[in-house]
Amino acid sequence: MSYLFAPQDGRLDTVLDTDAYNEIDDQFAIAYMLKSQDRLNTVAIYAAPFTNSRSTGPADGMQKSYDEILKVIGLCGRDDLAPSVFRGSKAYLPDERTPVVSDAARDLSRRAMDYTPERPLWVVTIGAPTNIAAALLLEPRIADRIYVVLLGGHARWARDTAEFNIRQDYAAARVIFSKTRVVQLPCVGVTNEFRISKPELMEWFLGKNPIADYLARNTIEEAEKTAAEGHCWTRVIWDVVGIACLLDGGTKRFMSFDRLPVLLPGYDGFYEKEPIGREEICVHHIYRDRIMTDLVDKLTLTEE
Repeated sequence: MSYLFAPQDGRLDTVLDTDAYNEIDDQFAIAYMLKSQDRLNTVAIYAAPFTNSRSTGPADGMQKSYDEILKVIGLCGRDDLAPSVFRGSKAYLPDERTPVVSDAARDLSRRAMDYTPERPLWVVTIGAPTNIAAALLLEPRIADRIYVVLLGGHARWARDTAEFNIRQDYAAARVIFSKTRVVQLPCVGVTNEFRISKPELMEWFLGKNPIADYLARNTIEEAEKTAAEGHCWTRVIWDVVGIACLLDGGTKRFMSFDRLPVLLPGYDGFYEKEPIGREEICVHHIYRDRIMTDLVDKLTLTEE
């Protein structure tokens, strides 16, 4: 390939795998993707499992995410995409060999067979990567027909991989890193720099249109549950960077990259010391204001 990882012309067929109800940032990412139709052709959205205070377990988290995806696409005026939203796994992978079958995994394992190494299906995963790993295990031939943008782990200098997405399903992350092409978006040290504040939400989003208003109100409400009374706060909306990564495609307009040897995330929460003989593209810096400008422009545009 003559380009760094994504071609600079034409639309990219894109799948988004998201634990949409887990936080407030996935909703921004979904809307950003749908409002970037000149570059991204959304062919499917998968609901990922998650477990935290907002769910009773992976199955409940997945179903709540499925419902939230439908809500967001409706607010974006894209109810036509509802048949292309699929429920994902109700459990995490038991090991690195056994897939957890779901509608999402089945869809990806079949859909990706229509693509080639030169014209891959672009898969952005911003939650536990269970669905994507399951599809790879169900149909190993898709490994060179997809390109995965994975938001997870932390910057190499931190050594720690135990952030929320990877920590939930180490086996799934290891399957993806070992079997297919990956662009890694680390959390601490990279995507955690993509933050938004209450004044920005009120100035740029609040009242502009249904989806912008929902994003602003949802973020402010959640942030003020945990912010100390009267204190300033910013909220990380890191999942947006997963979409910005494809919009950038290696031009370095939104972020900078390095080619690095793959270090698998270990089950102990740290990168393994020895590389596995594959390379990944790893984002090491983002240009926050450039991404934010593009996000605001697209999400607040009044369509005729």
